[in-house]
Amino acid sequence: MQNQPLVNIFRTLGILLPLLFVLGGCATLGKTDIHIAKSGKKIEYLLLENNASKATVVFENGLAGKMDWWSKVTPAISKDATIFAYNRAGYGDSDVVDTPRDGEHIVVELRKLLAAKGLRPPYILVGHSVGGLYMQYFARRYPDEVSALILVDSTHPKQFIGDGSTDNWPFWFHFLFGLTLNDTQEKEFELINKTGADVLALPTFEKKVIVISASKPMSDKSKLSDYANMLRKDLAALYPNSKQIWADSGHAIPFEKPEVVIDAIGDAVK
Repeated sequence: MQNQPLVNIFRTLGILLPLLFVLGGCATLGKTDIHIAKSGKKIEYLLLENNASKATVVFENGLAGKMDWWSKVTPAISKDATIFAYNRAGYGDSDVVDTPRDGEHIVVELRKLLAAKGLRPPYILVGHSVGGLYMQYFARRYPDEVSALILVDSTHPKQFIGDGSTDNWPFWFHFLFGLTLNDTQEKEFELINKTGADVLALPTFEKKVIVISASKPMSDKSKLSDYANMLRKDLAALYPNSKQIWADSGHAIPFEKPEVVIDAIGDAVK
């Protein structure tokens, strides 16, 4: 039986780590390719081209999540758009890199990869969890390259400050959290508040934004849960032209309720 307080804390924090043990390996995107960057580093990616569509949908995974998280979403979307998913540096078969693991550098690397694969903007950006935070940075920093932003139970820029600070985590949670992350993921998390501040320092993104939020964690009651759920409500307010959709799901919306993600992307594609 699952330790319910543990599950509640993880899911209300808006990160996916405990779910990886349950869902990891249960679905796959199929055959992927390897791109060799100018640095000589390998990057694992999936490109499903749809020459009948002008839309390109770009997926970004959450902390410790691989692109297989989109395996229930991409088949339907590939019928109407070109699909690009990848494992950023240090994930899956992608090499570790030496650059800082904040949103700024991750987005720069993603833009270079998209250009190398001949995928021209504008893009529909889809990000889950921490991947949503990185996609917020992309959309705000390069708005002319983005036609729509879809945030799937995304990390809020202020997720881990104030009442959400790691200083408020129980000791056992700190210990378990440290055991679940590899070196790259630890470096990402160390810079997550910097990424959040960088996002908020940029002008908001004023085009189409769809915020998909998990409704099941809203019933959790604790100081951490209350803060995380307040941020779930606040995220849509950061974007003046956003629409918020509440999915009857936990944090793993791409697995639990892929149809909600598919419908949101379909709305952006049309």
